[in-house]
Amino acid sequence: MRHGDKQNNLGRKKAHRDALLMNLACQIITHKRIVTTLAKAKALRKYVEPLITKTKKTASKEEISHNHRIVFAYLNDKAAVKELFTVVAPKIATRPGGYTRIIKLGIRPGDNAEKAMIELVDFNEIYGNSIATAAEPAKKTRRSKAPAAPKKAAEATETPATEEATESTPEAAAE
Repeated sequence: MRHGDKQNNLGRKKAHRDALLMNLACQIITHKRIVTTLAKAKALRKYVEPLITKTKKTASKEEISHNHRIVFAYLNDKAAVKELFTVVAPKIATRPGGYTRIIKLGIRPGDNAEKAMIELVDFNEIYGNSIATAAEPAKKTRRSKAPAAPKKAAEATETPATEEATESTPEAAAE
């Protein structure tokens, strides 16, 4: 019975699965976005997000080198570790979690496997910049106050009416 077993074995033995996730993690850190099967993407999310979290916990010099060693044990790629700590870590420093996004892409024609794109959230130019620039701060509304818009509209209608009244007087026409 497999009660409570949440590990997705991906049809591989442990050593093969670890090597697969290690390679996928290095690729997502290097390229910021990869296309794979949905099952691999979900397994990769559980593998790579704790590693990204370790890049944020760097207070002292000993902690920095210790976290580098821990992450290197999971990735075995110096270039990926360097990229993670120098490029990815500063961008995700303020994010409390959820560093990856999985987008389903449909099925693969050959074997009908579900494809998915997994990407680092802060490195997507399409979603990140347009939403950040287009999003306005939340409007604060209080139901107890009268809305401010009718007062401004009333003032705007009074001002042109008084100007027209002064222009239409015979004294203004004489001058």
